[in-house]
Amino acid sequence: MKKRVAVLISGRGSNLSALIGAAAAPDYPAQIVLVISNIAGAAGLARAAEAGIPTATIAHKGETREAVDAEVDAALRAANAQIVCLAGFMRILSDGFVRGWEGKLINIHPSLLPAYRGTRVHERVIEAGEALSGASVHFVVPELDAGPVIAQEKVPVHPSDTPEILAARVLTIEHKLYPAGLRMVAAGEVRLEKGLAVFG
Repeated sequence: MKKRVAVLISGRGSNLSALIGAAAAPDYPAQIVLVISNIAGAAGLARAAEAGIPTATIAHKGETREAVDAEVDAALRAANAQIVCLAGFMRILSDGFVRGWEGKLINIHPSLLPAYRGTRVHERVIEAGEALSGASVHFVVPELDAGPVIAQEKVPVHPSDTPEILAARVLTIEHKLYPAGLRMVAAGEVRLEKGLAVFG
């Protein structure tokens, strides 16, 4: 039985597209049943609609974080979602929401976690003179970008790189890594136990 997955987005949905493509394979252990954006008109909503996936927009202006998260939670539960993927979702989720979906909530981050949590990742990597960067799929915990890593892949950082060039190189591996990480979670090959990713 395929696991039911919801994806939260804020923008163009390039990682969403990668997940949709992967989920189209008959042997993939997950199906995407809902896409929620906090931004009306986000391009990823159109991509989901093209694939026949139900969509919703839950805006956050003028509402408390907890009130918005309660609305998102209700939509996820109405869709019987079993796993939630953050794919370019540009909001910090409340601790209560994260704890409610603990072990079922995953994200992709454009660094080799635990290094370079937060924002401006590519600028910081270049400024530090790093030779390698990459992307990480991880379980989401209340502390930002601090959840245990499910899967990682590295890319080289070249002396001539700008943040935009490095971002594009990292995004290319994100599009392979995120479907692979979701596959592992949906197939029960990794789970969150006592704050650790347990494999097997």
